[in-house]
Amino acid sequence: MSELVQYILTVVSMGLLGAFLAVLLFFVSKFFAVKKDQKIVDVEEILPGINCGACGFPGCSGYANAIVNSGAPIDKCSPGAGAVISALASYLGIEAGEDSLPMKAFVACRGSRDKAAIKYDYRGMKDCNAMKLLYQGDKVCSYGCLAGGSCIKVCPVDAISYDSEGCVVVDQKKCIGCEKCIAVCPTNVIKMIPENSKFAVACNSKDKGGVVKKYCTVGCIGCKICEKVSTDGGFIIEDFLARIDYSKISNQNIAYQKCPAKCILELNK
Repeated sequence: MSELVQYILTVVSMGLLGAFLAVLLFFVSKFFAVKKDQKIVDVEEILPGINCGACGFPGCSGYANAIVNSGAPIDKCSPGAGAVISALASYLGIEAGEDSLPMKAFVACRGSRDKAAIKYDYRGMKDCNAMKLLYQGDKVCSYGCLAGGSCIKVCPVDAISYDSEGCVVVDQKKCIGCEKCIAVCPTNVIKMIPENSKFAVACNSKDKGGVVKKYCTVGCIGCKICEKVSTDGGFIIEDFLARIDYSKISNQNIAYQKCPAKCILELNK
């Protein structure tokens, strides 16, 4: 009986001690708690909460703190875009400024394994930066997508994947424009284009056309046909590569149809 009583007393005393410590911790946490500025809390609630870091600050909390305490610009949240800017401007009582068109990521390469020449059979780590360290990657084209999936791993919203041909593509509807994929890409093949873009150049090579033809069947050859039919300067050839001036939209469809390499892609179909 004495052992049972001792056991009960031990359990009761431990329970009371636990309860006492819990109450003590509660009051200590209340007493030493650092009160967060309500304005920072409100601003953070307006932000999307994705914590992608596209704004240049450590997550939405860091950005909210910078806006309130350091006067950081309110237009740095690419995932929230115009809606967040307007909400922040309204809450803070400042001018929102002109709405800028949201930008989306685009992989400027469709050189799949059956369309682009390969130098060797890479069997190392599935990572673009690791591939780039080994003879500039396994593709003959040093400008193209290595398809190692580094951008897929860092995308916070799963907007990047492989298509049926093994090319890396971005789902423009999911993309939040955080540019994390651009930061991790070793060949700079990922570009930011306006959300409403109808066409994009799916090539990143700056080699001469004759050279490109030797290693890729869908690479830009700098033929200037797109530039010639684009009367307002919408298509420009620089370093043997076509690029689109998205502020000018005339004749883009004609350029798309006449491109001999078919490296101009139609988007949002």
